[in-house]
Amino acid sequence: MTNFFIPAFLLLALVLLLLLRPFLFPAKVQATSRRQMNAAIYREELDKLEAERNTGLITEADYEIAHAEMRQRLFQDTNEEDDLATLGSTKKTAIGICIFIVLISSGLYFSFGDVYRVAQKNSETPMNQEGVEKMVTEFAAKMEKDPSNLQGWVMLARSYRILGRNEDAVKAYERAGSFIDSDPQLLADYADTLAANANGNFAGKPLRLINQALKLDPNNLMALWLSGTAAFSTGNYRSAVQTWEKLASQLPPNSEEIKMIEGSIAEARSKGGLAPKAAIISSAKAISGQIELASDMKSKVKQGDTVMVIARQVGERMPVAVLKIPVAQFPMSFVLNDALAMNPNAPLSKLTEVSIEVRISKTGMAKPETGDLISAAKTIKVGAENVRLLVDQVRQ
Repeated sequence: MTNFFIPAFLLLALVLLLLLRPFLFPAKVQATSRRQMNAAIYREELDKLEAERNTGLITEADYEIAHAEMRQRLFQDTNEEDDLATLGSTKKTAIGICIFIVLISSGLYFSFGDVYRVAQKNSETPMNQEGVEKMVTEFAAKMEKDPSNLQGWVMLARSYRILGRNEDAVKAYERAGSFIDSDPQLLADYADTLAANANGNFAGKPLRLINQALKLDPNNLMALWLSGTAAFSTGNYRSAVQTWEKLASQLPPNSEEIKMIEGSIAEARSKGGLAPKAAIISSAKAISGQIELASDMKSKVKQGDTVMVIARQVGERMPVAVLKIPVAQFPMSFVLNDALAMNPNAPLSKLTEVSIEVRISKTGMAKPETGDLISAAKTIKVGAENVRLLVDQVRQ
C-alpha cells in the first residue's frame, strides 16, 4: 500500500504547487491596480486640457466646464474598491484550494477506485507449479468430504488433466458418474483421457463415449476429431477423411486448426490411396499414379521421412506444383493438381506437359540435399493417370 500512496502523494503535491504558484510566490513588483490606471489616464487628460487653455484653443468658460466634468468622472471611476484588495488573503485562498483538491480527488478515488485491491495485488506472489499442485490436492481432499458433488469431480478431473495426471483424471471422471452422460463435450474429454492412458488406443469404452457424444451433438468438434483419429489408428482411412472433412467445414478458414486438419486429411488420403477432393472434381487437369521404391532402397527409408512429388515445366527449374506427404507403405498413390500449385496464377492445368520426379527427404526441406532418395525425371502429359515413378537413386 505504501508503494502506491507515496507516488500518489508526490503527484498531488506537484499539481498543487503548479496551481498555487501565484499565491505562494507573489510577484516582487507591485501590480498596477485599475484605480491607479484610471487616475493616471485622467491626469494626462487634465494636462492636455490645461495646455489647450494656455494656448488659447479653448476659452476660460469651456475650460471650467470640461474640467468640472472630468473631475466628476475621475471621482466615479476611482471610487470603487481597488481590485487588488478584492482578492483577499492569498494564504486563505491557497489553503482553500488545497483542501478542495484533496477532498475531491480522495472522494473520486474511493468511489471509483479500489485501494484495497491495489494493496492486495502488490502482496500477491506469482502462482508456480508447486502452488497449483497444492491447490489441486486441497481441492481433491475437499471432494472426498463431499463425494456427491458430481460437478466438482468434473472440475477435479480437468485439473488433473492440466497437470498431466491422466490416471487420476480418469478416476475423477468415473466419480462424476451421470453428470457427464448428457454432456457431449465432457464425454469427448473423458474418451480422450482414457485413450491417452491406453497409448492412443480407442477400442472399447473410449469409442463408445465418442459415439455417445456424437449422438448427442453430431457437430461436436472434439468428438469429431477423436472419431477421425480412432478410424485413422485402425486403418479406416476413408472414414477418417469423411469425419475430419466434416470437422474442417466448421473451422475458420486460414486458421492454424484448419491447416492441421487439412494436413491430417492429406495423410489419410495418401495412406488410403484416396485421391484429393480437388482431383475428384477436376481429374482431367490432374496427374495421378503410384510411387514405387526399388528393393535396394527400402532399408534407407525411415519413418518420418517426407515424400515429395515435384512437377516442373519442361526445361525450367522452378516447380509448378509440389506434393509433400509423410512416408507410408509403398507403393504410394499420388495426385498432382491445381490445389498444389506454387503460384495460383500459373496452375498445372494451363500446361500440356510437365517434368515429374520424386524425392524422399530426411528433413523435408525444399532444397535437395546429399543422401536424398530420388527418381528419374519423366515428361508426362497433364491429365495422365496410372503414372509410375520409381525411386531408385541416391543423390550425391
